[in-house]
Amino acid sequence: MTQILILVAPGDSGLPGLEALPTDVTVRTVSTEQELTNALPQTDVLVVTDFRTGMLERCWPESGGVKWVHATSAGVDALMFPRLVDSNIPITNARGVFDRGIAEYVLGAVLMFAKDTLGNLALQRQHQWRHRDTQLISQARALIVGAGSIGGEVAQLLSAAGMKVTGITRSKRQDSRFDAMATNDQLFDLLPEADYVVITAPLNADTEGLFDQRAFCAMKPGARLINVGRGPIVKTDDLIIALQQGRIAGAALDVMEEEPLPADHPLWDMPNVMISAHMAGDFIGWQRALGEQFVKNFARWQRGDALFNLVEKG
Repeated sequence: MTQILILVAPGDSGLPGLEALPTDVTVRTVSTEQELTNALPQTDVLVVTDFRTGMLERCWPESGGVKWVHATSAGVDALMFPRLVDSNIPITNARGVFDRGIAEYVLGAVLMFAKDTLGNLALQRQHQWRHRDTQLISQARALIVGAGSIGGEVAQLLSAAGMKVTGITRSKRQDSRFDAMATNDQLFDLLPEADYVVITAPLNADTEGLFDQRAFCAMKPGARLINVGRGPIVKTDDLIIALQQGRIAGAALDVMEEEPLPADHPLWDMPNVMISAHMAGDFIGWQRALGEQFVKNFARWQRGDALFNLVEKG
């Protein structure tokens, strides 16, 4: 009998959408370190919905046990601890589930900045009627850093709104959803041209701290940053300075270096910043969609077929 273990955050229930799993499968849900330690040696498939890297690494068995790890997220940086990376255990992710939701979030953020929605809300709170001209997004330039599955969906929506979209990837390739494609080493050549810089890249050694003082100085003064990738890609202290000094015009941040963002953090009160609680892709019904996606991949695993959404460990 195949043993599936689901790691959830304390207080969370199990993953919905698993009703179609075969009857010869046992599903167990754990949330504590002791439960995880006890269950992993007997586990065939581990599904991770709670990304407490330290706990998973500490509990990882020396031998035997897990044959496949599935993450219910697009990013898997939290799973990249040495013993798992160096093993032959495949890792899959939830690529595709969150793409449209994140793309709609980005389009909404672009429109929010262009139409000065933050200014409208501030003036409304002050009971002030103040006419201003706003911007069109048609023909505005967007630079998407991380032109993968999510970045491509973002590009498609922004292009449909009339924007000119360039994508950045590790190696140059063709993608009809973008007007142009570039490689990572061209980032600083392209930053000065972008009206909107959108981060959809995963967190890795190349992207951690990528947006620092140098990057913000390279951006045009009227540009806006939208981060729906990973918080540590942006150096928060450098971002605050760039916003305060007018090096960039604003930021929409769904992810942070420190989550949750402390209540006394200066970003909360900045008039040109929108903050959301790591929820850009979370549409109504997303948890069930994650479960159903896993069930489809599990059927392939049982048949011995190639898994989809395999993650490169290197």
